[in-house]
Amino acid sequence: MTPSGGPIRILGIETSCDETAIGIVENGRTLLSNVVASSLSQHSPYGGVIPEIAARAHVETIWDVLTQSLEQAHLTPTEIDAVAVTQGPGLPGALVIGLAFAKGLALTLDRPLIPVDHLAAHLYAGHMTDPELEPPYVGLVVSGGHTLLCVAHADCRFEVLGETKDDAVGEAFDKVAKLLGLGYPGGPAIDRLSEQGQAVKNAFPRTQTKGTFDFSFSGLKTAVYQYVEKRTQDSGHKTQVSAPDSVDLQSPVSGLQSRVSGLGSQQIADIAATFQETAVDFLVMKTLRACQRTGITRVVVGGGVASNRRLRARFAEEAGTHKLRVVFPPPALCVDNGAMVAGIAFPLLQRGRVASLSVKSDPNLCLV
Repeated sequence: MTPSGGPIRILGIETSCDETAIGIVENGRTLLSNVVASSLSQHSPYGGVIPEIAARAHVETIWDVLTQSLEQAHLTPTEIDAVAVTQGPGLPGALVIGLAFAKGLALTLDRPLIPVDHLAAHLYAGHMTDPELEPPYVGLVVSGGHTLLCVAHADCRFEVLGETKDDAVGEAFDKVAKLLGLGYPGGPAIDRLSEQGQAVKNAFPRTQTKGTFDFSFSGLKTAVYQYVEKRTQDSGHKTQVSAPDSVDLQSPVSGLQSRVSGLGSQQIADIAATFQETAVDFLVMKTLRACQRTGITRVVVGGGVASNRRLRARFAEEAGTHKLRVVFPPPALCVDNGAMVAGIAFPLLQRGRVASLSVKSDPNLCLV
C-alpha cells in the first residue's frame, strides 16, 4: 500500500451499460488513464442496447481494458491502492460482471473495495474538470437511461429534486432519431443534423409534470410522431410511420432507411432541430428553476447527453444572463467511463465508505 500522506491511486470499473471502461485516478483529480471499449457497433443493427450482447461484450473485453488502463497509467497492479466499481444503476447482467471482476481484483491485491453510484460519478466528473468546483451545486444528469436534478452536498450526499417520470432524454433522442430514419445512437445524429435545420418555435409542447423539478419526454416524443404523420399525409404519401415505441429491438433495423420517405431532407432537419430545441429548453428551464429555488449559482451537467452542443450553448447563454457557473466535463468524461468512478471513490474512501466482498449490485440505485 501507499505510505501515509502519499498519492492514492484508485482504479475504477464501469460496466453499467454497453461500455466496458476502466480508469485510474490519483487523489480523486489527476487522470492517469481512461480506457473505454464500446460494444455500440454490435447494438446498432437493433436500434438500441441488447442486454445479453452487452453482458457478453463485458466478459470478452474487460481483461484487455484492464491491461490497457494499467499500461496507459504506467502502473503495475500492486501500485493500485483501491478498487472502485459501479454498483448501480444499470443493466443487471452488466453490473454483475463488473462487480464480480472488481471483487476478484480487490481480493487478489488485498485492497479496499469501493461501490459507486453511477449517477454520482457522472456529476463528480465536474470536479475532475474544474479543480475549483466545490459543493453545494445543482447537478443535472442527462443520459440514455436517466434524467435527474439534484443538489450535491459536501459530504458526498445528494438531495434529489426531480427526475423523469417516463423516458429519459437520451432515450427520447434515440426514439425520435429512429422515427426520422437517422440510425442509432440518436443523440449525436440529431445534434449534427440540427445544425442544418431551423427550429420552429412552440411546434412541440413541453409536458407539464406534477413535481416542480420532474421531467417528462414521452409527450414530446409522441408530438414528434404525430407531427411527422400529419406532414407525410399532407404530402400525399401513404408512408407508414411507425410509432416511436413500436419497434422491436430484438429485430435488426434495416440500415438507415427512413420511415418518413414522404418528407424532404430539409423538413427532416427542421424536425430534428425543433425536437432538440424543445428538449434542451425543458432541461435548461428546470435547472434554472432549481437554481432560483435553492439560491445555488453553481451547476454541473453530466451524462452522455451533456456532450450535446446545443445544450452546452444554451447553458452558456443562461450562465451569463443569470450569473451562473456551469461546468460541463469534456466528452470523454460525459460518456460512461471508469475515470469518473475512480475519481468519486477518493472522497468515499476518505469517509470510510468501503464494502465487503458480499456487496451486491443494485440496478435501481439512485443517489443514496
